Amino acid sequence: MDNLSGEPTPYSKSAEILPATMRQMRTTSSPAQHTLHHAISAVGIGLHTGRSINLTMEPAPAGHGIVFQRTDLPDAAPLPARYDYVVETRLNTVLGDKNHPENRVATVEHLMAALCGCGIDNARILVDGPETPVFDGSAADFVFLLDCAGRKTQDLPRRVIQVMEPVRVDYKNAWVELLPNDGPTPHLSMSIDFPASAIGTQSFALDLTPTTFRNDLARNRTFAMRQEIEALHQAGLALGGSLLNAIVVDNDHVLNPTGLRCPDEFIRHKIMDAVGDLYMAGAVLNARFRGYRSGHALNNQLLHALFAQSSAWQDTTNLQSASAAA
Repeated sequence: MDNLSGEPTPYSKSAEILPATMRQMRTTSSPAQHTLHHAISAVGIGLHTGRSINLTMEPAPAGHGIVFQRTDLPDAAPLPARYDYVVETRLNTVLGDKNHPENRVATVEHLMAALCGCGIDNARILVDGPETPVFDGSAADFVFLLDCAGRKTQDLPRRVIQVMEPVRVDYKNAWVELLPNDGPTPHLSMSIDFPASAIGTQSFALDLTPTTFRNDLARNRTFAMRQEIEALHQAGLALGGSLLNAIVVDNDHVLNPTGLRCPDEFIRHKIMDAVGDLYMAGAVLNARFRGYRSGHALNNQLLHALFAQSSAWQDTTNLQSASAAA
């Protein structure tokens, strides 16, 4: 969970600009876009509202992107899963319509991570409430649903954003950055440092592929400190939280009877959150992502900083397709 607030300050380090030779796009062809083979539905509890939520994921045409739709609000506008539609980042990532504040969908990051990890580019996500179901607090159930729905190849190449220059955002003693990446897949690394000794200092890094997402990230659950839960409830948050859908830590104790799924489940979950937040670039983001004590707020600010600096990124989709056709 991420309780950072305020306005982080972005900057880029021009001394580390990607070499000109790397600016020439690779001649490998861009992979195709994918959507669901068929629609699939499920019901679960909202982590923050405690409400029962009906979720349906439907196929969408090529170029559509990931779009959320509230079905319980008449005439509610669709909410594209993009960084510029994020309206709140306290403890979760919330998409919303700034002109109609009631039209919002919270806790989208785990589903977005699953869509990214499963290679789904286009889908309509229908919910009849203000957030997605939390299920067990990880992305595993979303991956299961996507596997059941199947995957369909489409006739457009995947949109790929290549990071060309370093971009960084700092806030107090936390930071995140995107760096140019010469590899074929994104690389993510992060460190956290919590006063609770059950968490402490943890670090993790991986190259993001469908296999590493499933094996190393998808099953890791969200977490909270026991002493923070009452304050969260008073703020109208975490009303659906329980030991069935979150890890609860009391200093040096993990209160869940079944314990942790792996010793470093906390940092793996934070990286999984980052995968979901960064997929709101609206494309595959090929970069090296690094973070220290980061969360949803910094992840979103990092995308704003990236796209505000035109020299820091390049949409390589058409360039790769043209190279493949030549």
